[in-house]
Amino acid sequence: MKNRHHDHAFGQDKRRPGESRTIVVIVITALTMLVEIVAGIKYGSMALLADGLHMASHAVALSVTAFAYAYARRNATNRRFSFGTGKVNALGGFTGAILLAIFALYMGIESVVRLLNPVDIVFNQAILVAVLGLVVNGVSVLILGVEDHDHNHEHSAHHHDHNLKSAYLHVMADALTSVLAIVALLTAKYFGSIWMDPIMGIVGAGLVARWSIGLLSSTSSILLDQQASETVLNSIKNELEDGDATEITDLHVWSIGPEIYAAEISIVSSDPASPGAYKGRIPKDLGIVHISVETNKRSGL
Repeated sequence: MKNRHHDHAFGQDKRRPGESRTIVVIVITALTMLVEIVAGIKYGSMALLADGLHMASHAVALSVTAFAYAYARRNATNRRFSFGTGKVNALGGFTGAILLAIFALYMGIESVVRLLNPVDIVFNQAILVAVLGLVVNGVSVLILGVEDHDHNHEHSAHHHDHNLKSAYLHVMADALTSVLAIVALLTAKYFGSIWMDPIMGIVGAGLVARWSIGLLSSTSSILLDQQASETVLNSIKNELEDGDATEITDLHVWSIGPEIYAAEISIVSSDPASPGAYKGRIPKDLGIVHISVETNKRSGL
């Protein structure tokens, strides 16, 4: 008998739109980073140098995102991965969320230090840097934000490209800090409220931390094989169960990649159909791409 192999690529071998967008944003971020670092060293501006190094940290985070895309695509047909490389997407998002959390912690600590120990601010240069950062990050947000990252899906909150969402949140965090910095610097320059600068930093840190926690929650549930939503489970039960005659005794449905699931189902019936027949009754729009069905005949009374 010939060996038959089931394809577990599940579309992960195709280049995702988010990969190209992320690479474009990395190039823009890296070029801005170089300009700011060189200008900071040449003109002796710590504000420019600090923002350049800040851009560098996000270029690294975005590079992690790009690597996750490429790795998942190139190893999609690697048989070492039992259910394909779909979870690499969630792993990239999880890593990005951790980097966001570190960024938020750094922002919070640095803001508290500056609140307790105010430093002199070169307002014109600092405002120029913040405006430049806002323009660059605004362009990046437009590039990465073509898809709706917060759309509601009737089946599960997992139906996102978590890797792309991680990149999107990184540039959103950058844009947010630029906006808050501009507000704080203008207030400090024209009203003498120096304390506004670190206060805005603390506010920004709190918002970025909240984004990070949300992304950590959604990606970790995938990495830990959390059961699919009740909507998905009930949809399967409604299609397969038939009162007392046919009953699902064990049901596991978990995410194995963006918008795709695997399912293991055990059925007891007085007159069981073939596993293939039960598979064919599961709604296609649930995104279940790998299904294992076990059937058992109900014992007589």
